[in-house]
Amino acid sequence: MVEGRLTVERLRELVAAGEVETVVLAVTDMQGRLQGKRLDAGYFLAEVLAGGAEGCGYLLAVDVEMNTVDGYTVSSWESGYGDLVFAPDPATLRMVPWHPATAMVQCDLAHHDGTPVAVSPRQVLRRQLERLAGYGWGAYVGTELEFLVFRDSYERAWEKHYQDLTPVNQYNVDYSILGTARIEPLLRRLRTGMTGAGLTVESAKGECNLGQHEIAFHYADALTTCDDHAVYKTGAKEIAAQESVSLTFMAKYDQREGNSCHVHLSLRDERGHPVFPGEGAHGFSRTMEHFLAGQLACLDGFALLLAPTVNSYKRYVPGSFAPTAIAWGRDNRTCALRVVGHGSSLRFENRVPGGDVNPYLAVAALIAAGLHGVEHQLPLEAEFTGNAYASDAPRVPGTLREAIDRFERSEAATEAFGKDVVRHYAHAGRVELAAYDAAVTDWERRRGFERL
Repeated sequence: MVEGRLTVERLRELVAAGEVETVVLAVTDMQGRLQGKRLDAGYFLAEVLAGGAEGCGYLLAVDVEMNTVDGYTVSSWESGYGDLVFAPDPATLRMVPWHPATAMVQCDLAHHDGTPVAVSPRQVLRRQLERLAGYGWGAYVGTELEFLVFRDSYERAWEKHYQDLTPVNQYNVDYSILGTARIEPLLRRLRTGMTGAGLTVESAKGECNLGQHEIAFHYADALTTCDDHAVYKTGAKEIAAQESVSLTFMAKYDQREGNSCHVHLSLRDERGHPVFPGEGAHGFSRTMEHFLAGQLACLDGFALLLAPTVNSYKRYVPGSFAPTAIAWGRDNRTCALRVVGHGSSLRFENRVPGGDVNPYLAVAALIAAGLHGVEHQLPLEAEFTGNAYASDAPRVPGTLREAIDRFERSEAATEAFGKDVVRHYAHAGRVELAAYDAAVTDWERRRGFERL
């Protein structure tokens, strides 16, 4: 058993010994956030572990600010905003070492008759994993999340309207040992906390923007990686708050480099053998060629699942290490799809998602795109070499409005996810867009208060 992971039997022992008093019961919402309840550990074991708990279905029908929004079928005023079932997945049991005597379990969402809630992010991913398993394949995934750290507490940042915050580094600290040393107490707490929660930490490094850093974790099967990703994002913010600082994963905080979330994906067969390496060009198997071709074919239509907010699209600036060109290249960071590794480590990296991504939806999109390529036997275009920013390759959608439109019109999206999922997340995108269109920004006030 990995450090920090728990079996039900081990949890019972810890509860009996008084070492665990609280169990966090969590689901992941549309925005990729953990939502749920804190339960008495004894009550969880006696009642909730087998029978589940209930929570308002509006968790899949609200915006970022938890406003109730019309237009969803899963939950609404018309349906009375009834409950959904939180069904604990015992495989996700873990300790939460940054809170005393606390464990966590992540849940699937179900209707009262036991059927899964098709539009819930974890179920969207499960459906694509089931399709993949039909070929005898499993997906292995790693996500790389960047964040910005400020010396202001979250409360102080709120009071300052998130302006004039003090970054923990005053210059570019990409790969700088000195730069990470400036906040090593925080980085160490993040690393040890996540290790204690069952994640396998690889490294911490500085990044380009002021106060920007990244902690990398070892890859795992797709569902485990996405569960861990959600735990990490919540835990990192909680630990930062305990240290009286703040950090953000938003895709584009300022005019400098944004926060990325590069997603690495590979496949293995039922015997654990890698599927991507082969005897073809570049050392690719035929499956790898089709799977990668599917990424290229679907990226435009699936972008909404990779970049879900208005802010997401502000990352895509030439020369910023965020991609603008839908192309693939071997170890080429100017392309949306970067192929890395050799032999058993061969994989592709999708560089489109930012730190605001919902990992379940993004990984589901990558799997669905790959299967589209396999099922249609799509040929792989030639590798791109050189600077893809300056190329005439197709472009990543430049705005949320474009991405919503292309998602709704994508036949591949409807075939892979179903009409209900496409409708649900297109509506979520329109809700985000409407809120942005209605907002009066500081930029508008500075530009027009006196001079217009």
